[in-house]
Amino acid sequence: MERDDVRRLLRAVRAGKLGVAEALDRLRTMPVDELGFAAVDTHRALRRGFPEAVYGPGKTPQQIVAIVRSLRKAGQSVLVTRVGADVFEAVRRAEPQAEHHEVARAVVVRGRRRGPGRPGVVVVTAGTSDLSVGEEAALAAELMGQRVERIHDVGVAGLHRLLAHARTLTKARVIVAVAGMEGALPSVIAGMTDCPVIGVPTSTGYGAGAGGQAALLAMLNSCAPGVAVVNIDNGYGAGCAAALINSPRRRSLTGSK
Repeated sequence: MERDDVRRLLRAVRAGKLGVAEALDRLRTMPVDELGFAAVDTHRALRRGFPEAVYGPGKTPQQIVAIVRSLRKAGQSVLVTRVGADVFEAVRRAEPQAEHHEVARAVVVRGRRRGPGRPGVVVVTAGTSDLSVGEEAALAAELMGQRVERIHDVGVAGLHRLLAHARTLTKARVIVAVAGMEGALPSVIAGMTDCPVIGVPTSTGYGAGAGGQAALLAMLNSCAPGVAVVNIDNGYGAGCAAALINSPRRRSLTGSK
């Protein structure tokens, strides 16, 4: 359920078309759709401004399809993360408008189309091996109403590649910096810009990188101020955080600030 649904419900009560008791019953059942194997939070879009995402690993295609149908019934866009072509085909049979974002390893079913998005979010990836996490972040931010600029393959091993994008970086309102190996990219970017930088360590790298732990610790120990860090490979979380930072102040259900 979104804000418009609640407004319609309240207007129906005010107009005498719906009784208070019936409205209360609807509000009680709207927040959660019980599927037996999942309790789908259909009020998350109302509370947070974006719908519940579906984390794909560990779920069967049939379970994912059922959750997607529940969210679509509530009129919401759907993002399924960390899935492949088999899940996409299953979702597309139920929702023909579904999109497969292969690099991001995601499936999207869009709700109402909105404008081009709010500018200000930039997603930067250090190397091609970091692309899947970066694209997950960019896709999540776009589904939350952001217009995302992407800068790829500009890791610190060739710093001149990053400097070539200085103008784009300095105009950004929030930057997501995705890097594995030594994880130095967020620190470098934070030293060049005046906006929040969200560091995303990835599990790419050799030997002592320990599956992204070296990059994670490096980002947590950044000497540049203004760097916040999400967990290893958590592109989705970084995209959501960037969108919340860049979003205008939200209004309450009554329309007052």
